[in-house]
Amino acid sequence: MDWSEMVFQNWEGLARTAVVGTLAYAALILFLRVSGKRTLAKLNAFDLVVTVALGSTLSAVLLQESIALAEGATALGLLILMQYVVTFLSVRSVMLAKWIRSEPALLVRNGEFCEAAMRRERITRDEALSAIRAAGGSGIEDVDGLILESDGTLSTLFRSR
Repeated sequence: MDWSEMVFQNWEGLARTAVVGTLAYAALILFLRVSGKRTLAKLNAFDLVVTVALGSTLSAVLLQESIALAEGATALGLLILMQYVVTFLSVRSVMLAKWIRSEPALLVRNGEFCEAAMRRERITRDEALSAIRAAGGSGIEDVDGLILESDGTLSTLFRSR
């Protein structure tokens, strides 16, 4: 393959990508609207994996001629359906919810680092202090609690002043 083929192969490939891409995108939007807001919510690692899988599937449908639009739409629909089923069941089952979702972790308590929790969650002191400053604090002495939430965000609970 010479360098010109890396830039442009043929008009049929471009037309296929444009048509299939438009239709696959429309199918994805339709499925996301039907499945509800939870599908793309910033909630936990499980939701992130589903979101990445949706993007990967859409990419494969767009770029691989061996994957027909119907197969790609079926794969997108299946991913969204499975995510819906798992979240539906996890709301009704405490055991499944604990298996799917991570629990928040307390990283700072009463102005002191919880070293074991920080090691387990792979958060450094500098990252914790940065989150405290970003939330409006000046140091660890201002904090009653610093929590690593299930979605990866850090929540700061300040001491009463």
